[in-house]
Amino acid sequence: MNYEEKFTAETWPAEPEKATLEAKNKFLGFWLFLGGETVLFASLFATFLALRDRVPNSDVPVSKDLFSLEIVFISTMLLLTSSLTSVYAMHHMKNFRFHKMLLWLGITVLLGACFLGLEIFEFSEYVKEGHTFTGSAFGSAFYTLVGFHGAHVAFGLLWIITLMVRNARRGLNLYNAPKFYVASLYWHFIDVVWVFIFTIVYLIGIVG
Repeated sequence: MNYEEKFTAETWPAEPEKATLEAKNKFLGFWLFLGGETVLFASLFATFLALRDRVPNSDVPVSKDLFSLEIVFISTMLLLTSSLTSVYAMHHMKNFRFHKMLLWLGITVLLGACFLGLEIFEFSEYVKEGHTFTGSAFGSAFYTLVGFHGAHVAFGLLWIITLMVRNARRGLNLYNAPKFYVASLYWHFIDVVWVFIFTIVYLIGIVG
């Protein structure tokens, strides 16, 4: 198919993200990439579980002394809602509604940025309590896992913003539609990882 072909809502393919061979190759490469990411996060989770609450002495805080379920719950709702808004964005992409897609992607970015802001605030509070990266094995494992996820969120935001800015005047075509869709899938992956972090790190940490 010609990437420069002009489409309307009536002629736009039902699955524009898979309409070309290049798009299908992007999907294959993306799933291979996610396989590697899954193995990496699994290793970080295993390390965290092995080192959870391993501190040198009683003066160093552990999970139940640190974690605030209220802040983490708000963060979780922000990130899960951003996953929903990215679904709305892809719905409009499939229906050739470019500006509505950009609107929902913008909301996704805003929610993701709020999540990052809360995470930074959370980390700063933990440091004040003496929970630092080098203070204990628990601290190293915690900040590596949760911070690595935060870095993925930041990368996802940068990815989506770059796509939005780069294609603001181009509109939708069969070249950029797969890019938007793959970015949305990546965002869902980040959200799924956070659900595991919320459960394994925070909930188990609070209830013991």
